[in-house]
Amino acid sequence: MKWSLFALCIGFCIDLLIGDPHGLPHPVAAIGHLISLLERLFRRLFPKTPGGERAAGACIWILTALIAAALPALLLWGCARVSVWLRLAVESVMCGQILAAKSLRDESMKVYAALKHGSLDEARQAVSMIVGRDVARLDARGVMRAAVETVAENTSDGVIAPMLFLAIGGAPLGFFYKAVNTMDSMLGYVEPPYKDIGLVPARMDDVFNFIPARLSALLMLAAGALLQLDVKNGWKIFRRDRCKHASPNSAQTESVCAGLLGLRLAGDAWYHGVLHKKDYIGDAKREIELEDIPRAGRLMYLTAVLALVVFGAGKALLIVL
Repeated sequence: MKWSLFALCIGFCIDLLIGDPHGLPHPVAAIGHLISLLERLFRRLFPKTPGGERAAGACIWILTALIAAALPALLLWGCARVSVWLRLAVESVMCGQILAAKSLRDESMKVYAALKHGSLDEARQAVSMIVGRDVARLDARGVMRAAVETVAENTSDGVIAPMLFLAIGGAPLGFFYKAVNTMDSMLGYVEPPYKDIGLVPARMDDVFNFIPARLSALLMLAAGALLQLDVKNGWKIFRRDRCKHASPNSAQTESVCAGLLGLRLAGDAWYHGVLHKKDYIGDAKREIELEDIPRAGRLMYLTAVLALVVFGAGKALLIVL
C-alpha cells in the first residue's frame, strides 16, 4: 500500500511537470479503442431494441471496467516480481497518465493566448478541443466563459476524482475510474443512437462521481480561501446552484468556481446545431474577463494540491494503523 502512495505523489509531480506529451500513446486512448470495439461487437450480438441495447451497454461497461483495472494490476504484479523499484517507477508513470491537471491548464491557456493576441478564430478552435458545444456562435466572452467552465467542471473528473481512486486502490483503480469516465464521454448521450446503449455507462458515471464531485467542491472552496477569493459567495452559489445541471455532479465544482470568481456561468448552449436550454450558474457580480482563465487554472491547481495532501494523509494514516 505504501508503494502506491509514493507512486501517487511522484505521479502527481510527473503530471504537473510533464503532462501528456503529444504524439505518445496514452492508455486512455487505448480504453477508447476498446470501448469502440466492444460497441461494434455488442450492437451486432444484441437485439436492436431498447432492452437489447441497454443490455449491450451493461456488457460494454462490465468488460471495459474489468479489463481497464486487470491489465495494470497484472503488469504491476509482474514488475513487483522483478523489483519493487520497478513497480514504483511503472506505477508512478501510470499515475501521471491518469491525472490531467497540466493538460487541462495547458489547453485552457491556448484559449487565453489566442484571445490575448486578438485572434477569435484561433480561440474558438482552441476551446473546441476541450468543450463539446458549437463554438462558431461564441463571441470573445463566450469563449472565455467556455474555457472557465470546462476547467471548473473538469477539476473533479479530470483531477480530483482520479486522484481519490488512485489513493484508494493505486493505478488499477485509477484506470478503472478513467474507464468509467471515458465510457460516459463516448456513450452517455440522451440522443440516438446512444440513448439506450449509453444508459448504464451514464448512470454508473453518476454513481462513481457522486462523492468525488462533492469532495472536489469542498476542496475548491478551501483553495479559494487560500487564494483570497470570495469564499462566502462561493459557498452561497454552491448551495444554491450545485444541482443546476442535467448531471447530478457536473455543477458541483462549476458552482463553486462561479461563486468564488463572482461570475455567471453556464446558460443556453448550442450542440450539433440544436439550442439546449440550461440554467445559469452563479450571479454576474462582474463581467467575465480574460484573466479569469488563468485564475480558474490556479484554482484548479491549488485544489489538486490540497486533494493530494488530504488523500495522501488519509492513506498514510491507514498504513500506520
